[in-house]
Amino acid sequence: MNDILPIILAILAALVVIGGLIPVLLKTRRNITKYPGTRDANDPVEPVRGAGGTLVEESPSVSPERRAPGGVDLEGLETAEVPDDAAGLETIAVETPLPVAGRLTRLRERLVRSNNIFGKGLLALLSSDKIDEDVWDEVEETLLLADLGTESTMQLVDALRERVKVLGTRTPEQVKALLREELIKLVDPTMDRSLRTERHADKPSVMMVVGVNGVGKTTTVGKLARVLVAEDKDVLLGAADTFRAAAAEQLATWGQRVGVPTVKSDVDGADPASVAYEAVKAGIDQEVDVVMIDTAGRLQNKVGLMDELGKVKRVIEKLAEVDEVLLVLDATTGQNGLNQARVFSEVVNITGIVLTKLDGTAKGGIVVAIQKTLGVPVKLIGLGEGADDLAPFDAESFVDALLN
Repeated sequence: MNDILPIILAILAALVVIGGLIPVLLKTRRNITKYPGTRDANDPVEPVRGAGGTLVEESPSVSPERRAPGGVDLEGLETAEVPDDAAGLETIAVETPLPVAGRLTRLRERLVRSNNIFGKGLLALLSSDKIDEDVWDEVEETLLLADLGTESTMQLVDALRERVKVLGTRTPEQVKALLREELIKLVDPTMDRSLRTERHADKPSVMMVVGVNGVGKTTTVGKLARVLVAEDKDVLLGAADTFRAAAAEQLATWGQRVGVPTVKSDVDGADPASVAYEAVKAGIDQEVDVVMIDTAGRLQNKVGLMDELGKVKRVIEKLAEVDEVLLVLDATTGQNGLNQARVFSEVVNITGIVLTKLDGTAKGGIVVAIQKTLGVPVKLIGLGEGADDLAPFDAESFVDALLN
């Protein structure tokens, strides 16, 4: 018995030591498995505040090789999966946006699927053995239902009447070819649809994005930031929509996803012009290529709209020229969207249209109607909810998608 007692005591002592080491080992394992680029909720964060109480938010830095403003690496990054034991960590993984070419291909395919009723309906009507007045009435109705607009519809129908009369006997291929030619004329491939995003000698290119709430304006700013990052541009976002709850946080999240900083106010209901000014100032100081300003859309009347947007633009121009004013419109709103376009065009000098929510609708004619109403080109189209579902507009590709 006396021989066994020391052995039992030794075993108990070993168990006590092992029990004390287990929490330390587990904590060490958690620290090792935490995925790269994250930080714990208790890690210190040093935000950069500009004058006027603005806050520059940026993603966690990950590599010193090539840094965008704020020290964020934009190359070779993919969306990281968060391990189970990293729950509660305050981070947004930096994503790699799709190349512009790949995005265009995917959007064309989606447009073909969503708009083929429009194209196939016209082709079927114009391929009829006999095209009488009833058929022309159906062609006209199809075009009007596609939101082409009355003036453009009559222009297209008159052109088609003349060409069909000259052709006489028509094959489906001939009908498709003449319809394609006339639609391309209406969409107008001669319009300059390029975005003015080239940095000036000592200042960034400045872009204002305007539009009413609900059209996907803030989301469009975030998606366009992805497009520009994919083109290897350094971008800074300005959250000048200070009236809509969580608009600034939403924009900052988009910025973090692609590694670009966001200038936003830390005071609810702050002056939008002040935020815009600070964003442009930060863009100049950090030598970025493009500063994008998201503006408020909750404006109750034309006078309020004119005062607010006019002030924002004037304040920005104290520092730098506004190169682009993009108007975001919802493709599904039809005539209401055209009315919005008219009002905004009277308030600020619109340089281009971003047409969102063009997926799931056969109303592709809205492109023609808006361009004819404003005299400015559709420069970008959005065809879905995905982060990369925004691409430059191309007239011929658009018409081809409508007719396939």
